[in-house]
Amino acid sequence: MSAYTATIVRRRVLLGVAIVICACVFWSFRHVASMIATAQGHGAQFAVVYTLAFVMLVWQMMLCLLERPRKVTPRQQRMLDDSQVWVNIPVYNEDPRLLEAVLLSLLNQTRKPQVIHVVDDCSNGTMPDGTKVDYTELSRRMVQAGRLHGVEVVWDRQPYNMGKRQAQGVTARRLPKGSIFVTVDSDSMLDPRALEEILKPFADPEVMSVAGVVLASNNRKNLLARLTDLWFVTGQLVDRSSMSTMGAVLVNSGPLAAYRAEVLTENLDGYLNESFFGRHVEFSDDSMLTLYALQRGKAVQQPSAFAFTAMPETLGHHVRQYLRWMRGAFIRTWWRFKYLPLNSYAYWGHLIAWVQMVLSTVIFVTLFVVQPVLDRRIIPTLLLIPLLIAYGQGLRYLSISRSDESLGSQLYTYALTPLAALWAFFVLRLIRWYAMFTCLKTGWGTRKKVEVAA
Repeated sequence: MSAYTATIVRRRVLLGVAIVICACVFWSFRHVASMIATAQGHGAQFAVVYTLAFVMLVWQMMLCLLERPRKVTPRQQRMLDDSQVWVNIPVYNEDPRLLEAVLLSLLNQTRKPQVIHVVDDCSNGTMPDGTKVDYTELSRRMVQAGRLHGVEVVWDRQPYNMGKRQAQGVTARRLPKGSIFVTVDSDSMLDPRALEEILKPFADPEVMSVAGVVLASNNRKNLLARLTDLWFVTGQLVDRSSMSTMGAVLVNSGPLAAYRAEVLTENLDGYLNESFFGRHVEFSDDSMLTLYALQRGKAVQQPSAFAFTAMPETLGHHVRQYLRWMRGAFIRTWWRFKYLPLNSYAYWGHLIAWVQMVLSTVIFVTLFVVQPVLDRRIIPTLLLIPLLIAYGQGLRYLSISRSDESLGSQLYTYALTPLAALWAFFVLRLIRWYAMFTCLKTGWGTRKKVEVAA
């Protein structure tokens, strides 16, 4: 399997910035006129709410456009070169061919880790062809390949299925003081410079965690994979980028994230034994580690560190994954409001996000539930603004050039923005509400078998 690479194309970034700024300036005149009309007693329904939402949107877009990859001086680079880097890969019912590609991508990094620790969480599933998952031969070959690359590859197997956090805990208990702990999912191949890039923000002693940018390796598999890639990448380069500019990323992604060792080691007991209303929490591990990092300092994103992961290819897998994410997000909300410092941007950014969610929910129910019942009609133009916003934010998706995909293919995915926006607006919104009401279902929900094959 050939190496995946990605890079930020500056001219595409500048073009996107220019378009977004022009749109915001033009739209601002509309909101000024609307507020003047409201002051005169002739304002439209939700005029004030729309204006507040517009201000928050402009603020978010301004912050995300200010994000830049962290650079280092030669002296800082030498310091990073001397640091110990341990990579943990929890494995449960993964396609051995896909896992092999992940390990090879790590062994071929421009900045190699000292240790790659694979923890098989007692895989016992079946492949799509009905055969049992077996890593015996793969582990032998990878340990040998590690020696050839000067990397220690350690392969452990849990005696029974204990969960992803426990698999990470096996590595955490062995971490040297002052080292960097890197999480990589068992289906995530790294760009050859991913580790080199994700380490650079740690030159700032206040940075406690760094998120990489996750792209879908199977984004051309079908329509669902394309929509998921568009929605997920745009979210990272808008929502997460805006928080990163302020050193306040709220959640990293398991496919590629890095932490100072003490973030994990000094919180290990709480991390491994989190519970919510008496229920043991297995998921939302990434957001929990990011919360620990924010309590100690900054959490940022390095937009030049890329991982390619396998996204769901079936509707059932996609819905179960999103349900798990949203249940975890709802649970994590309570911990953030309780433990984040009140004087931190992370706290207020999180609060603003919830205000936006509540306002958008009220508007959604009013316009698409209550009003159609009263007036017996739905006004299609009500969807125009969300679609235009989605197109503007989606320009960020085009700022990345991938070795495995042509610009034409990316433009085709970008052209699917209306579908992605409508899917998020009507379907994912409902799934999120359902997840909030069923947040006590804290099981993983996927991986009973190999769900995405190489």
